[in-house]
Amino acid sequence: MLKGISHMELLIIKNKTEYVRVKGDTYRFVGLDKASVFPLEKIDLVQGHIQNLHAQGFKHASIYRLKLIEEPY
Repeated sequence: MLKGISHMELLIIKNKTEYVRVKGDTYRFVGLDKASVFPLEKIDLVQGHIQNLHAQGFKHASIYRLKLIEEPY
């Protein structure tokens, strides 16, 4: 990777066109800037959230990998 550039991958939950914010046992549908993100090693936790969302009727909720590249502007 080039000097000054870093790369990160996170997990995010999306339901159709909206993202999910997790706060305790509550789920809110928000824009990307307010969404909860999780490190890849928390996949089990994220899958649990997906199961909960599906049980609540949000059948389109799914896990996405968010890839971030940070570089000087």
